[in-house]
Amino acid sequence: MIIAIPKELQQAVRESQGQPIHLADPETKAEYVMLPAEVYDRLSNLIYDDNPLTDQEKQALLIKAGLRAGWNDPEMDVYDELDPRGQK
Repeated sequence: MIIAIPKELQQAVRESQGQPIHLADPETKAEYVMLPAEVYDRLSNLIYDDNPLTDQEKQALLIKAGLRAGWNDPEMDVYDELDPRGQK
């Protein structure tokens, strides 16, 4: 979404010489930072990687999810004993 900025903000953009501009919403007290689009694009490319996950990355995420779910809890060992793949 592109919105035309008011004259007051246009002046601030010119005076900022490409530096970020801090904005505040007087009603909500929320603060925002406005920066040139090319700076935002560079930053977002550093932060967000939309490449497909490697098998190692997928496995690491699955392990983390399992740990968060409590799969490493000693009380879960009973399920390992029930796993037919572990029986000989």
